[in-house]
Amino acid sequence: MISHALQAEILRLHHSEDWPIGTIARQLRVHHDTVRRVLTQAGVPAPKAVRASMVEPYRGFIAETLERYPRLRASRLYAMVRARGYPGGPDHFRAIVARLRPRSPAEAYLRLRTLPGEQAQVDWAHFGRLTIGRAVRPLMAFVMVLSYSRQLFLRFYLGASMGYFLRGHVEAFASFNALPRVLLYDNLKSAVLERAADAIRFHPTLLELAAHYRFQPRPVAPARGNEKGRVERAIRYIRDAFFAGRSFRDLQDLNAQAQAWCEIEAADRPCPEDRSRRVREVFEQERPYLLALPENPFPCEERTEVSVRKSPYVRFDWNDYSIPHAHVSRTLLVLATLDTVRILDGTKLIATHPRSFDRGAQIELPEHIEALVAHKRAARTHRAQDRLHHAAPSAQALFLRAAERGAHLGVLTRGLLQLLDSHGAQALEAAIAAALAEEAAHLGAVRHFIDAHAQAAGLRPPIAVYLPKDPRLDRLSVRPQPLTDYDRLTQHGPVHDNPDDEPTGP
Repeated sequence: MISHALQAEILRLHHSEDWPIGTIARQLRVHHDTVRRVLTQAGVPAPKAVRASMVEPYRGFIAETLERYPRLRASRLYAMVRARGYPGGPDHFRAIVARLRPRSPAEAYLRLRTLPGEQAQVDWAHFGRLTIGRAVRPLMAFVMVLSYSRQLFLRFYLGASMGYFLRGHVEAFASFNALPRVLLYDNLKSAVLERAADAIRFHPTLLELAAHYRFQPRPVAPARGNEKGRVERAIRYIRDAFFAGRSFRDLQDLNAQAQAWCEIEAADRPCPEDRSRRVREVFEQERPYLLALPENPFPCEERTEVSVRKSPYVRFDWNDYSIPHAHVSRTLLVLATLDTVRILDGTKLIATHPRSFDRGAQIELPEHIEALVAHKRAARTHRAQDRLHHAAPSAQALFLRAAERGAHLGVLTRGLLQLLDSHGAQALEAAIAAALAEEAAHLGAVRHFIDAHAQAAGLRPPIAVYLPKDPRLDRLSVRPQPLTDYDRLTQHGPVHDNPDDEPTGP
């Protein structure tokens, strides 16, 4: 109702100023029906008929054309009526076409009802992204709702891969401690690989899951949103009643809060089918009609074959996990859960790591690194002994005698290498042979004999030679050649290959 003062103002403007209804409504900011009602109640006769619109002669042509071509654009229809003499502008014409265009009848849906224990609906929902270290991962919610009781299961994962899809089913069945006979899916790639009308090719892993739990997978018909309305409304309910404004430390904390919310708040809400009862009560009524779980849950680990090169690490889900160095250059199998990463070589388990959802991280076991370092040190020791055996063949017998006496073979190896570098292979071989002849298989004896031989030959102490740091030179052994040819040159003159040749020179 409007005030008496406003009614008096409307009557004054109409009688005194002769304003039309539309002007009075705009200036006083009231609806034109309000102005017309006040004038009618005051006995003012109805206004004269509005003049006919300029589009009136063309209305039949427009309606007939739109009936034949309901998707014809207003711009094309305007050009057609302009060619037939229409004098108006395009903007007003578009509004007229919008009112005259035939509309497809709205589709009505039957309200679907299910029997207890008959069906559940499954879907993924995207809830933004989660930053873990250097990785930014999608936060996806796996939602399953029982169609009869509307009991909810909610679990968050860092992705929507097939491994997470299977794990969501297994954890939902464990939460319900039972499962329905039919699971209804949207046309997800994890459920339906191909579809041509009623010809459906399910994902083979989903069929394995269905065979294990003895349920029937069923995709919704295309463009039939009412068939999975329960899970869509459940997702909207989760966004508004659970996730909005919620804080959490990590994924484990979020899932713990989601489980508590499903068991308490979501279970205490009124059941949409019977608002006089709670979802918890209807679920208890539905429980006897659900299928029992098998003895063993379905294995839902992520399985990935990985080719390992020379580095003893396996790359999985953006991170590197260490393996024993003996298993490089092979194809290994990775089995991953939300908590652990297991690595197998064939059927043999070779490593178990805690799973990381970071990016570019190296997850190592100390024993793997220690074994690789020891292997490299042993390899360097073997290379040093190979060099000694090549330069001085008697070194092998020296090592055997020294091992029998319990000597430190590493110290013996380093000492012999120093003597080899300073005195040469020939002198070292002679000294080792003399030490073995005297049954003195230790480093001190070899040093004594090599010094004694050098003093007897009148040789000067060796001069240290500093070579460039090149690992190839460390492994190089050169056997000295006899110098008797040079001695002959100093004693008998030049040596000629052809005795008939005359010597040259002064």
